[in-house]
Amino acid sequence: MRRFRAGRRAARCAGADPSTAERPGPPPTGFTLLPWLLLGMGSLSNVIKGETPNPWVGGLGLLAFNSLYVYVTFRAFDRARRESASTRVALGLLGLVTTGLALGYGGNWLMFFPLLGLATGATVRGPWLGRVGLLLTLYAGAATWLRDGWDDASGIAYATFLSSMVTAAILGLSEAVRELRAAREELARRAVAEERLRFSRDLHDLLGHTLSVVVVKSEAARRLAPRDLDAALAQVSDIESVGRQALTEIREAVTGYREGSLATELARARSALSAASVEPVVRQTGAPLSPRTEALLGWVVREAVTNVVRHSRADRCEITVEATAERVRLTVTDNGTGSGVPSAGAGVGAGAGAGVGGTGLKGLAERLAAAGGSLTAGPAPRGGFTVTADLPVSGDLPVSGVQLATVAGTGAATTAADTAAADTAPADTAAATAPRAPRPPS
Repeated sequence: MRRFRAGRRAARCAGADPSTAERPGPPPTGFTLLPWLLLGMGSLSNVIKGETPNPWVGGLGLLAFNSLYVYVTFRAFDRARRESASTRVALGLLGLVTTGLALGYGGNWLMFFPLLGLATGATVRGPWLGRVGLLLTLYAGAATWLRDGWDDASGIAYATFLSSMVTAAILGLSEAVRELRAAREELARRAVAEERLRFSRDLHDLLGHTLSVVVVKSEAARRLAPRDLDAALAQVSDIESVGRQALTEIREAVTGYREGSLATELARARSALSAASVEPVVRQTGAPLSPRTEALLGWVVREAVTNVVRHSRADRCEITVEATAERVRLTVTDNGTGSGVPSAGAGVGAGAGAGVGGTGLKGLAERLAAAGGSLTAGPAPRGGFTVTADLPVSGDLPVSGVQLATVAGTGAATTAADTAAADTAPADTAAATAPRAPRPPS
């Protein structure tokens, strides 16, 4: 419970809305097993009505059993405390108290054996569970047979076996699901961190030397300006040349980062899906595509696969590329139960892919619409979520100079570098005289 609350506080600090995020709910606690103590109400009634010999002994036995049961079950939901020696000692004492009450009074008091099975199933996990559960079943049946005969022994033995095994199975499955979810989230965080580190390292290697030269020459120009204007202007000219070269390198780096081939993006998609425990199935048919068509489809693959990993809760994802003589269609389908997008939004228009939600998908829909294509996204007929992109095979597709909205978790390049490269470029003579092509909306 403390980890659950800490996770929600961390999500709020990170700017996420816990109400819209995946909410598995708080983990189970010992309160889950407390209602089963109602099985002992018959024994309590006998003590209160005076139908039990030595009622003070019976009352103290009830108090001891309930105290040990609560102690054991509440410690059973934390692995470290569950495996501690004090918990095992308390479980042994619970077994002794159960045996004494059952053999001493019989009747309703035999129902404490199934409660002992619940506590044992919640505490004992792993390879010892089957042996301990079977021994406890035989022990409960033998004790009941000695006290009240075979008719009651079979029922008590069956109830004890069922309570121990079912409790262990349900709690073990719940714990495994939470561990798997935590592992998937950790893999996604690591993938984001590694990709951000890689891109920041590339930018550092690219700009470190260039900016150092700019700083040195700027200081030289400042020192030379009062006494030698021509030398200072020469330094300024060198700064301009270095800046132009740096701008070209930045453009090439960002363009190369974003405009990888479709085959490269499909390979990255396989790697990302496999790392998130999602089975990738990739099919590609048809003629080869133009580089710009592949670039647009590569961005769709990256965005759709990111949403599958982070939001779909799927275990299988199919990516299909079908190219004909005139058009090419890309389909990304998962079998998850999530929304498939980070946030649902209104459609972006029929021509741009009605029903598209999420900032990244809306931006892609607008880009594909400007290229004569379309993007649709929504629930699949057989469950899950489907993203479909349709593009013409030929034609002048406007790709360069357009910002791509990214979703956190893809590790894609931040749009700030592209914006700086596009908006701060020094205008040369040709650029100043030639009309600028309109930028599609991003």
